[in-house]
Amino acid sequence: MSKKGRRLKLADVAAHCNVSLSTASRALSGTPGVRADLRERILATARELNYQQPSSLAGMRIVVLASARALVDYQRNQFTTHVLYGIKAQAKLLDMELDMQSAPDRESELALLKEAEASKEVAGLLFLAVDDEVVLAQARTLAKPIVLVNGDDPLMQLSSVAPHNRAAAAAATQYLVDLGHQRILFCTNPGRRTIERRREGWLESLPIEVQADRDELVVEVDEWTPEAARAGIAARLDQGDDFTAVLCAGDSLAIGVVLELRARGLRVPQDISVVGIDGLPQGEFLIPALTSVHIPMHSIGQAAINLMRDHVLDENFTARRVELACELVVRSSSGLKR
Repeated sequence: MSKKGRRLKLADVAAHCNVSLSTASRALSGTPGVRADLRERILATARELNYQQPSSLAGMRIVVLASARALVDYQRNQFTTHVLYGIKAQAKLLDMELDMQSAPDRESELALLKEAEASKEVAGLLFLAVDDEVVLAQARTLAKPIVLVNGDDPLMQLSSVAPHNRAAAAAATQYLVDLGHQRILFCTNPGRRTIERRREGWLESLPIEVQADRDELVVEVDEWTPEAARAGIAARLDQGDDFTAVLCAGDSLAIGVVLELRARGLRVPQDISVVGIDGLPQGEFLIPALTSVHIPMHSIGQAAINLMRDHVLDENFTARRVELACELVVRSSSGLKR
């Protein structure tokens, strides 16, 4: 039984069962990922201790703030769409209320932060693709939980969920190196920290023999569109075709690279291999079908909601960065160097 005069906490149930706080929370909320026998033991312990699930869990209001970058992404390559599916599915399972908000600029983001802080109904906020340091600095002062989705806080004061971008790009690059490729271009739209992680992963796996040429192996474009990638790779080809493979920071860029290479009379992958990162469904319909690192976008959304739940329920929650593993899916756009 709990000590008289002290409200029983979720941490007490977790400690009694010798499990983590998140495991106890998932078991009590009915979230998948807990063995049936363990779930039953946790539920039985909660009943025995007369633990009452906090009323703030069911029906809690979570603001989902989509930044300008997330809105652009939503319109173009659909990464954010798949993350939102995961957020909505998990929120429904936990009976959370989502308040979807968009912020086209910094001023709007800051205004929504102040509004959420003042509202007694808002339990926490999910930030989609927010990188602005001014906004993050303000967010760090809020007393309410904040989880960055597809982003991270360089000061580690805000929790975040993202794919392991560095490992994803490193795996793709190493795969191409194992096929015999050395001069591997990296096509990217720079700016976000998450994308910089992908650049780091490419660079660390690039063969030592070409490390000195790394600057000339980067193709930067202004937008996440196939058209921008086509223009970028076309300009690079005009300088010379001194490369045998291209790793793209996103599938939308990889699609544009393949289209431009074919328009120039180059064969993919016989002349140049192309690999993307995202694993978007449309890559399968490309000719040839796109080899890509699959990002668990749906799971990113689910993990963000679970992290928010743990944050709300634990008064002593420590900010944490959750990075999900990614999987290389090999298709026809990549092959041995010839």
